[in-house]
Amino acid sequence: MSNGYLTTHVLDTARGVPAPGIAIALYRVSGDSRDRIAEAVTNADGRTDAPILPPGDFAPGIYELVFSAGDYLRATGQAGDAPLFLDAVPIRFGISDAGAHYHVPLLLSPFGYSTYRGS
Repeated sequence: MSNGYLTTHVLDTARGVPAPGIAIALYRVSGDSRDRIAEAVTNADGRTDAPILPPGDFAPGIYELVFSAGDYLRATGQAGDAPLFLDAVPIRFGISDAGAHYHVPLLLSPFGYSTYRGS
């Protein structure tokens, strides 16, 4: 059993605030297939209430977080005309150290996003 874990959060960089209510799906990727292994929704602080991949379920491999950003942008009046420029935002990344904390945040605006490996 590993003691590493994965966390995430979403910041609305256009408004300068955390982004609550964003649904997030986590997939484990293997070749051409991906399996949904977790789901969460961001809280008032833009974070999930618990690690999206907790110790014990954490393992090296390729993963993908998919953020339902379009629903949030619509709800906050930032969506603009349809179709949205950003709707589902996927971030694919690798985990190599089963004992580490991986933090993968999303910095979101209606027309762009960025991410990094945080702490």
